[in-house]
Amino acid sequence: MKKRLTVWLTAPLIAAILASCSQSGATFDASAHAQEVLEWRAGRMQRLKDPYGYLTQIGLYWLETGTYSFGSAETNNVVFDGNAPPDIGVFTVTDDGVSMTVSPGIDVRSDGVQVDEIEIAADTTEHGVTITYGSLAWTVVERAGRYGVRLRDFEHPFVESFGPLPYFDIDPAFRVEATLRRYDEPKIANVGTVIEGLGYHPSSPGVVEFEIGGQTYDLEAYTSGDSLFYVFGDRTSEDATYGAGRFLYSITPGEDGKTVLDFNKSYSPPCAFNDFSTCPVASPRNRLPIRIEAGEKYDPKFHYSAMH
Repeated sequence: MKKRLTVWLTAPLIAAILASCSQSGATFDASAHAQEVLEWRAGRMQRLKDPYGYLTQIGLYWLETGTYSFGSAETNNVVFDGNAPPDIGVFTVTDDGVSMTVSPGIDVRSDGVQVDEIEIAADTTEHGVTITYGSLAWTVVERAGRYGVRLRDFEHPFVESFGPLPYFDIDPAFRVEATLRRYDEPKIANVGTVIEGLGYHPSSPGVVEFEIGGQTYDLEAYTSGDSLFYVFGDRTSEDATYGAGRFLYSITPGEDGKTVLDFNKSYSPPCAFNDFSTCPVASPRNRLPIRIEAGEKYDPKFHYSAMH
């Protein structure tokens, strides 16, 4: 059965967030907190190395309306990396989505069943379709009405050699209580992404306010299921962390507006590891004028780019 990961949030991450926030208002146990962060880091690596994690992505091909031959041969409109046959078939793109016609003799499958023709439901639909050929798999992504094909290689050598991730030392000073200052009405945020012309437009309930070093700062929060999601930058983005920003989650507060931001669990977006993700970047209003020396660092040796 096909396994899918959400783009922004996973169940283990939610569990870690809830565990962290449950400490709010209680006597703080630095040792327990450090152990919690270490367990979160282990889960982070496990999620990255999952077959449907970000590290197996080896290609992203944006398609306009029309037909596209695809395979490993350089003569194709879409050239697949990895162990692909020269001529796999043809993608047909319309306003309604993407279909695929497979060349004769090519063993391409969906849910383990060989297919010759198929409509490839996009990842934004209830039942997105994954196509496989050997260790390769591809899906259709839909972003703001644009369609693309994302290619994975479950045996990609990058996965085996990946890690360990670099981190700042765990620092309880960067686990801070925060208060959500709600807007009069939730608003739709306008956030850029690493894909030119493609925006990210989440709903924002308001701004989360917190103190670090006796100074007050705030970040605009985005709604993500039962959690709040943040894309933020800080002065470490200039030299130690990913320049486009980092991700962080917190629990959505109740009527009192209280939550916890644990920057020790801030992490790089998927685009820090390859060129085939559509992640948002920190907006100017979410770039803090201080150094948040906590959480995941960036090392360019852990970034993969395709040959094509």
